[in-house]
Amino acid sequence: MSQAVARRWASAVAFLLRSDEPAIRFLARRDLLGEDGREDATAMLSGPRMSALLAGQRPEEFRSGGGWRSLPGAECGFGVHPYRNWTGAHWRLVSLVELGVPAHEQRACLAAEQVLGWLARPERLGDVPVIDGLARRCASQEGNAVAVCCRLGLAGDERVALLAASLIGWQWPDGGWNCDPRASGRRSSFHESLAPAWGLYEYARATGDGMAREAASRAAELFLSHRMFLSLSSGRCISREWVLLHYPAYWHYDVLQGLLIMTRIGFGSDPRLRDAVEVLEDLQSADGTWSPGGSWWKPLGAGRDGGRGVKAWNAEVADWGRSGPSEMITLNALRVLRAVGRSP
Repeated sequence: MSQAVARRWASAVAFLLRSDEPAIRFLARRDLLGEDGREDATAMLSGPRMSALLAGQRPEEFRSGGGWRSLPGAECGFGVHPYRNWTGAHWRLVSLVELGVPAHEQRACLAAEQVLGWLARPERLGDVPVIDGLARRCASQEGNAVAVCCRLGLAGDERVALLAASLIGWQWPDGGWNCDPRASGRRSSFHESLAPAWGLYEYARATGDGMAREAASRAAELFLSHRMFLSLSSGRCISREWVLLHYPAYWHYDVLQGLLIMTRIGFGSDPRLRDAVEVLEDLQSADGTWSPGGSWWKPLGAGRDGGRGVKAWNAEVADWGRSGPSEMITLNALRVLRAVGRSP
């Protein structure tokens, strides 16, 4: 390991430890330095992003669990759907869990109640189209829900078990999932398959369920066989967007999100990660940090046409940074490099 690599690593860690978000400082200390980060852990719920994600919850106004109302000043005062981009409970929960929200945190568990009330309805799960013997389902929804519920300590909820079993039943022969009714059945969707791999792994870890563990491993093989971003037939990059970095990724796939989940579920030593790791290293700045190559979100209040307004689509309540060094991208990149043995 060269001195230059060690300097970039130290500089990036120092950048994270200067964050105004206690959760990021805590995760950097825990995951990169092996420290307990106790002081930051006690303050993590008060950080600006964590606070923004939790703010405005109105559990008493929603039939199932704790959701959020429409954007301030919007024409409709009703609660937003859990899957609304990106202010619904589904997406807020993913971001909260990625920031390390503590298990059994009351507001997060109330939001999970709303998500489960939406996703685990029997009539919804029984209405999945099956074409040519293959379920066509946007399985990233169930995958993310299972993962965050397990992280929140809710793996024992029978609805979480129902979602996990459904994912296993919908899995395609190549190990993934796909919602496209026109898909031939030969290839799953990377976008729809990464979150289920994570969710089933978390469920297996929490419950010991062997079928979920096997399904997560089969899903991992889909990504690993493609070396995370390469076509099996041509060896070329499948999508230019996949080798750019984004945070949050939401349901979109890119190599960093793929590497993060593969290392998270235990495949950090697989040599087929090497090409993607090299892409990640090439994107590192001289100061050791990483910056977004694009964003799937808009600041709160930015309208569809770029103007200011409350009817925004893809609006975010938390500011993750759309340019310059990104704390979460840098944190996740360093986690990946540490897991694959590329850290000092």
